[in-house]
Amino acid sequence: MTTEGAIPMSGTADRPSPTFVFVHGANGSGGVWNPVILELAAHGHRAVAVDLPGHGLQAGYPVSYQAPQDPAAFADEPSLMAGITLDATVDFLTDVVRRVAVHGPVILVGQSLAGISITGVANRVPELIGQLVYISAFCCVNLPTVYDYYLTPEGRTSTVLTLPKVGDPARTGALRTNWRSADPAFLAAAQRAFLADGTAAQLRALLAGCQPDESVLLSFTDARIQPSRWGGVPHTFVRLTDDESIPLALQDRMIAEADAAVPHNPFRVHTLSSSHLGYLLRPAEIAALLARSARHEPSLSA
Repeated sequence: MTTEGAIPMSGTADRPSPTFVFVHGANGSGGVWNPVILELAAHGHRAVAVDLPGHGLQAGYPVSYQAPQDPAAFADEPSLMAGITLDATVDFLTDVVRRVAVHGPVILVGQSLAGISITGVANRVPELIGQLVYISAFCCVNLPTVYDYYLTPEGRTSTVLTLPKVGDPARTGALRTNWRSADPAFLAAAQRAFLADGTAAQLRALLAGCQPDESVLLSFTDARIQPSRWGGVPHTFVRLTDDESIPLALQDRMIAEADAAVPHNPFRVHTLSSSHLGYLLRPAEIAALLARSARHEPSLSA
């Protein structure tokens, strides 16, 4: 018996409980998942979050990005993210999965750009993954790259595309954004793109944790699923109805493409009323959804 609102444990003596492995999106780090991990851990679930290569304590913050900023130098300084490939990211994440899998099933959870990384791991070692969870994350099926999906009718309305980039990616080796900008138009666009259901203060806290650079290679590398391998792993998609970064129509397009490619193993779909990152403001809600998904139970919000 559980108390109202609690997240029941899913493990038994015969069936060990899974370990959730959380993967962050572009310009982020594993720390963004801490509130969700706390909720899961408080109810006995194992959960870890990773910093992908070039992120977290490995992230490069140009001196010109500090205050006072040097805009000219910031636009020109080479990035430490230059050369970080999707293969390198998948290599790193596959090693994490191998280490964690010795303790039982692994549920690999990715948000946004992390979708291509968890897809890559499932293509490579599907036998080590108990479930994939895409939280409004890219799942490339018919089109090869994230860039291609942004060019579709469903993707080109993304507010992310309106956020100004700094410098020439061919020179810096990265997609560079000045998250410390105080420009009202930039902040308004960022609010719509990432946290329309949050406050301006919450947006500033979120942007303070963003690193300025993301590898330019990730969005332009073929990241398609391999149906014969990826298709054997149970997979869940959490649709976010108010997402202006990956619009709902684009989320639905990727779900439909994947279901058509792997009709014997369609996405299990849950739906939340949330902006691109707004669900992180409600960690107990997303943790409960993930715990139910781990037990293959219907979502209360489906």
